[in-house]
Amino acid sequence: MMRWVWMSVLLLSLTGCAQKLGRPFDIKNLAKSDMDLITDIHIAEIRDLSEALIVKLYKRNPRELKKVPGMTIEKRVSQLMTTERPDNGFRELGGMDGIALLPLAFSSEFEGDRVFALMAGVTGMISASYNHQLEFFLLDDIDQQKLYNSARNLEKIAWLLNNEKDDNGQLLLLSNGMGKNGVPNYSYERLLSQMIIIQDMMAVMVADSTNRNINQVVHSMASMTFFPI
Repeated sequence: MMRWVWMSVLLLSLTGCAQKLGRPFDIKNLAKSDMDLITDIHIAEIRDLSEALIVKLYKRNPRELKKVPGMTIEKRVSQLMTTERPDNGFRELGGMDGIALLPLAFSSEFEGDRVFALMAGVTGMISASYNHQLEFFLLDDIDQQKLYNSARNLEKIAWLLNNEKDDNGQLLLLSNGMGKNGVPNYSYERLLSQMIIIQDMMAVMVADSTNRNINQVVHSMASMTFFPI
């Protein structure tokens, strides 16, 4: 048990989660185990990172936002970060949501808002890895394999952002690159790396606390097949 507690403390220091530990006492926390409280903190942190990635991708790819007249970054954040997403998926994205959208975001034939498709896929996938819950209590269960699989999918997304191009040889979505002053900008990669660390550490902590195994898998980065959640 001390192993996952130690890793959690390390992760909190790396991502800034420790600031959230100073929140006031809430009576409902009496129905939470230490693992539940740690899970809640990690969910809050990865949601913050997801929102930051949404904003950064739209600022780097303003053409995607312009594909929907009157759309703003704030409206997209509201659509993607709400806890009440459409039951039948996003109409704009063909009624899809979650992991099913990830191949669409990197399809050269897709003419819609790629940032929306990508981040609907990412946020839906991450939500599914936590059973679409924002909080965990004593009787709630969490699957270490879903957490692990989501981390591997995020690794693939990071690779695709840097490599997947259209028929003219242009990147489908801009992310990392050179700044105006000639200094490399790897802030997108750092955000995704933090998200990957959170999901991997959560997978290990859950596996350790429940005495269950993680089935480690390897896949081709270039393929459009993502691991199920």
